Amino acid sequence: MGPELIAILALVALFVVGTLLPINMGALAYVAAWLVGMYALDMEEKDILAGVSGDLILTLIGVTYLFAIARNNGTVDLIVATAVRAVGGRVALIPWVMFAVTALLTSIGAASPAACAIIGPIALGFAGRYKINPLMMGMFVVHGAQGGGFSPISIYGVITNSVMEEAGLPVGELTLFFASLVVNLIMAAILFVLFGGRQLMKQRLDPDDDTVHGHREGVSVPARGTGDTTTSTIQSQGVRRDQVLTLVAFVSVAVVALAFEKNIGFVAITAAVILAMLNAQQHKDAVKQIAWPTVLLVAGVSTYATILTKAESPQYVGLWAAGLGVAALGALVLCYVGGVVSAFASSTALLPIIIPIAVPLINEGGINAVLFVAALAISSTIVDVSPFSTNGALMLANRPDTITEPVYYKQILTYSVIVVIVGPLLVWAALVLPGW
Repeated sequence: MGPELIAILALVALFVVGTLLPINMGALAYVAAWLVGMYALDMEEKDILAGVSGDLILTLIGVTYLFAIARNNGTVDLIVATAVRAVGGRVALIPWVMFAVTALLTSIGAASPAACAIIGPIALGFAGRYKINPLMMGMFVVHGAQGGGFSPISIYGVITNSVMEEAGLPVGELTLFFASLVVNLIMAAILFVLFGGRQLMKQRLDPDDDTVHGHREGVSVPARGTGDTTTSTIQSQGVRRDQVLTLVAFVSVAVVALAFEKNIGFVAITAAVILAMLNAQQHKDAVKQIAWPTVLLVAGVSTYATILTKAESPQYVGLWAAGLGVAALGALVLCYVGGVVSAFASSTALLPIIIPIAVPLINEGGINAVLFVAALAISSTIVDVSPFSTNGALMLANRPDTITEPVYYKQILTYSVIVVIVGPLLVWAALVLPGW
């Protein structure tokens, strides 16, 4: 048995064990990476450890540290209260605003993880305070990031269009962009219907007394969140100096990370350290609120993703799919390869690998190149809701206190498994079959 198959079987095994037993899947992934790397690939231990995504780990630490400080001093509650007033107390609009803002950020060039890191904690702050389903809210942010992520000037869009051009394939920039936007809008609409969106449409929030009113039922329910600062308290006390400084820090992080293209992990942790130094006693325990279980999860899984790449498992399955007699069937297999691999690894790194594998199918199978590549791109990014990917991990790391970490993890994991199983098939049916 070749190393590519061993790596695939080990991935299945760690996934099954991590699902059935209450063991952090990151720890299991480290064990699998060590065993497969050492004994199937003859890798040195230092090379195995080199696979961990330091960029992602620092992003998780920096962002959760910064928002821990913001929760401690009431700044997150201040942002939530201000935003609620801006939408006129219409609770049902809040998830869609989060979707739109995140989509806008990625469509104008922001990296998807950066946009999710900035908007995700704020969105989940809404969820915790106003009884919005946190899974729906977190996934709205991720789908928003992916929905805008394939504009002609976005990172995903530039990568995909460049790879197509280099491979001699026709480029359809707007087709790619709108296909991704529509698919992710549909996913968001489904989430909205299934996870309480219709009930939210019946509610109005009174920003003056922090109460949610259910018009049809004629009831008023206090909306208490995880912070200590309610809307009425904010209004009576005004905005404090430390909150102003934290707001300045948020804006600075967004500007430096997005406009100047600096690593958001470094920027966020720098801002957090500065704020902590200004009031060290108040924020001495903020570091304990960093999402350490999520850090372990992502560190282990990203390490094992490197093992999969080293074993050339994606190429092995992709080339096998390209060799199938029916082009449309091979296209479906490639969509699933993109979805499954990207659920554990970087979508940005996968796109330049999987698109060239599809060239034989396009040239010999008579498949519409633009629609097929759009299906591949969407299948490879829609699964970024996975808790093992950057965006999904950020949503897991910033969960509201109203839900426990194991429960929230299982919810995100279940949703991502459903997306991986169903998503590529639906995208393939909608885009590949009509162009075949």
